[in-house]
Amino acid sequence: MRYPEEVKKFISDNVRGTPVRVLAEMVSAEFDLEFTESKMRAFMNNHKLRNGRPNGLPAGMPTATYPTHIKEFIQANYKGVGPKEMAELLNETFDTNYTRSQMKGWYSRNKLDSGVAGHFRKGLVPWNKGRKGVCHPGCIPTLFKKGNKAHNWVPLGSERINANGYVDVKVDDGKLQKNWKSKNVVIWEEHNGPVPPGHVIIFGDGNNRNFDPENLLCVSRAQLVRLNQLRLIQGDAELTRTGIVVADICNKIGERKRSKRSKAP
Repeated sequence: MRYPEEVKKFISDNVRGTPVRVLAEMVSAEFDLEFTESKMRAFMNNHKLRNGRPNGLPAGMPTATYPTHIKEFIQANYKGVGPKEMAELLNETFDTNYTRSQMKGWYSRNKLDSGVAGHFRKGLVPWNKGRKGVCHPGCIPTLFKKGNKAHNWVPLGSERINANGYVDVKVDDGKLQKNWKSKNVVIWEEHNGPVPPGHVIIFGDGNNRNFDPENLLCVSRAQLVRLNQLRLIQGDAELTRTGIVVADICNKIGERKRSKRSKAP
């Protein structure tokens, strides 16, 4: 898709230091486009633009999909165990649902050589034939019994620091991805009810450890884009509230400009 020169110039002027997702939101708000993060990445690649920010989490950082105990188990047991068998072993041991392709990708990214060719030679008997319910020797120390909790289980209300440096609170014992919620959101919702769709909770003074309810501000994503673009999040919540008003004015001006352009012959 071809974009107007003003869109290209806007992206070039704002790309440095701006996360791809935020840049996509800025363009969408400025020009009334549906500019997704994937479209922005494609545009940046096509035009050889770089924002100077590292991609993804730091190497080796635990994730929701591969928490520490899973990583340690794979590292301890991958010798002689191919990706398919490792997926089965993890699923039996930890009641997970890993696939062969996930394990194959993990082995490749972490340069793990199991020593297994990846296919059976004619006449070769699978290592686990007739061994249903028999555990690989390396998994004995971490074997789960029915009703046992994982070694890294923590009670509801526990806190942790996530990969982005923000505080999370455990709010559920359900699926791993939904167990935790940002503490600023939890506190804001305690005082105001659920966060409206399309809105986020920010720290008025920019300090992500100040959970005073008066410091937690609810803004729309369009407001947040403009706040970031104009650097209106100040070291004082009251100044940031004023910045939100300024952001609203700028968004209104942008809407009128877009409306005039659309009506122009």
